Amino acid sequence: MGSALPLGDPAPADGLLPADIRIDPDVDFGVYLHVPFCRVRCGYCDFNTYTATELRGARQDAYADEVLREIALSRNVLVDRGELRPAQTVFFGGGTPTLLPPGDLARMLAGVRDAFGLADGAEVTVEANPDTMTDAVAQTLADAGVTRLSVGMQSAVPHVLAALDRTHDPANIGTAVAAARGAGLAVSLDLIYGAPGESLEDWRVSVETAIALRPDHISAYALIVEDGTKLERQIRRGEVPAPDDDLQADMYELVDRLLAVAGYGWYEVSNWSTDRAQRSRHNLSYWRSQDWWGYGPGAHSHIGGLRWWNVKHPAAYAQRMAAGHSPAAGRERPDDEARQLEAILLRSRIVDGVPVSEATVAGRKAVASLIADGLIDGASAIAGTVVLTRRGRLLADAVVRALTA
Repeated sequence: MGSALPLGDPAPADGLLPADIRIDPDVDFGVYLHVPFCRVRCGYCDFNTYTATELRGARQDAYADEVLREIALSRNVLVDRGELRPAQTVFFGGGTPTLLPPGDLARMLAGVRDAFGLADGAEVTVEANPDTMTDAVAQTLADAGVTRLSVGMQSAVPHVLAALDRTHDPANIGTAVAAARGAGLAVSLDLIYGAPGESLEDWRVSVETAIALRPDHISAYALIVEDGTKLERQIRRGEVPAPDDDLQADMYELVDRLLAVAGYGWYEVSNWSTDRAQRSRHNLSYWRSQDWWGYGPGAHSHIGGLRWWNVKHPAAYAQRMAAGHSPAAGRERPDDEARQLEAILLRSRIVDGVPVSEATVAGRKAVASLIADGLIDGASAIAGTVVLTRRGRLLADAVVRALTA
C-alpha cells in the first residue's frame, strides 16, 4: 500500500495556494491521474496501490466521479489565482489504470480537457497491464484523446515474471502492442532487471523480445528492494537472494548496448526512445521541475515551488471528496538551496545535462576529476554542461554528490 507520506505542513481544506506563491505562465503544466487499483500486489511494489480486499469502503465504480470532483476543485483553486494553463501532458498511472472501464478513463480525461484544455499536440499516456488491453479498449482510449500506451512488460521470461509476482501472460505483450498500434497509439514498454533468479541471459531475452516488438520507447529499471514489501521480507528471511549490484550493472550495460544498436537513444538514465519526439514529455516535466497537479489518493503535486500530497487510502480520499474538501494531507515549500540541489539531482539524469555553473564551488572544481574518471562527457563539460557517460549513469549518485559537495 505504498510507503509513508512525507512530513510537512498542514494543508488547508479549501486547497488554496499560499498568497505569495508565484505561478509562471511560461512553465508547462501537466496532469497526473493516479488509479490505485491492482488485481494482485506484486512482491516488489511500493506504490500506493490496493487490491479489491484492501479497499475497505472505497469503490472502483465511483472512482472516476471522485477524481472529477478533485479536478473541479483544482480548477477553482487556479482560477482564484487567475492562472489557467492548458495541460501539455496527461499521465494515467497506477496501479493499473486499465482495470477501470475505458469509458471511466475517457471521462476523467474529458474532465481535464473541460477544466484546463489540452494544448495542441498534448501527450496523453495510459499505463496498461498486457492482460487488460484489447483492440476495443485501445480504440476507446484513442477516440477519447489518448496518444500513448505504456505497457508493463517487465520481462519476457516466465520464471522472472513469477519471481516478480507478475501474473500476465508473456504472449499478451505482443497482443497489447498490436492493439495500441492498430488504434494509432505510440507504445512504450517498461522492463525491470535484477529479479531473484534472473540471469544475464534471461535479461538479454527480455530486451531482445522488447526490441523485436519495435516500440517507440523503452524504460528499464533496476529492481529496488523497498522496506515493508513482500520481497524485502523474503530477502530478510533468506528465502530469495538480494539483487546483485554487479549483475545489475552488467544488465544495464547490456540493455544500453542492445538498444543503441537497435536505434534507440538514451535520454534519461532509465529511458530510451527511437527519436526525440518519442521521449516521455510527462516524465521530463518531473526531471525539469515543471508544474503538475496530481489527482487521486497518494498523488503528489508541484505548482510554483509548492509541493503537496494527498491522503493515501482510497476510502479517505473518497470521504474528502464527498465532503467537498481538498484531499491534500500535507505540503512543503523547499528553500532556494534545497531546490537548487534537487535540480542538479534531477537534471543530471537527462541527456540534456545540467550547466556546470549550477554546481557548487567545490562541485565545479570536481568536474576535471569526473572527466578523468570517465563519469561525465569531457567535450560537453568543457562546453559548460555536465552530461553523464554510460559509466556515469551507473554511478549517477556519486556524480551528484561531487557536484553538490
